[in-house]
Amino acid sequence: MSPASLDRPLTLALSKGRIFDETLPLLADAGVHVTEDPESSRKLILPTSDPNLQIIIVRASDVPTYVQYGAADFGIAGKDVLYEHAAQHPGGLYQPIDLNIAKCRLCVAVREGFDYEAAVLQGSRLRIATKYVRAAREHFARKGVYVDLIKLYGSMELAPLVGLADAIVDLVSTGNTLKANHLVAVEDIVPISSRLIINQASLKTRAKALQPLIDAFARASAT
Repeated sequence: MSPASLDRPLTLALSKGRIFDETLPLLADAGVHVTEDPESSRKLILPTSDPNLQIIIVRASDVPTYVQYGAADFGIAGKDVLYEHAAQHPGGLYQPIDLNIAKCRLCVAVREGFDYEAAVLQGSRLRIATKYVRAAREHFARKGVYVDLIKLYGSMELAPLVGLADAIVDLVSTGNTLKANHLVAVEDIVPISSRLIINQASLKTRAKALQPLIDAFARASAT
């Protein structure tokens, strides 16, 4: 879990999409600007206006791994991703700030017309498609509902439509994707936002460089 060479720039791990877009104002508050757009650039390591800070672009589910093993000094990841990561890799990440960005919710959704409440009350064994296996397992265990979990990595909305699953557990923001695929959210599990995560070794060895950025993130997230 030790960071890479101390003579390199600080490395911030981000994923494309909402987290990247909503991190830009937080960086701007620290006086830092990303000099290339990840959507148009093929580069996976992006320079910034601060020569002592670079950004690496990785899959959202990989951000905690890059940070935990020191390939990145810090990163930003959703609570959903961090919860699943912790099941396989306990410890090793310091999570000082909820940045209150990329907000959404983790929900149970079913196809239109499926009587979810009746299925639960009748004690039916439900098939649930999700990539959030830990969160789904624990949610249904609390409800006393028997489920078979089917792990998928994408196109979650398809599963109930083709009979692969009775329901899905997935992130919902506007609900437009569910509606377009004739699905409805029937139960909220937990609200989701994104957190700043820091490699613990980097926090000890590179505190002087990291602290101003941590403070800037804290200020920006509080407004």
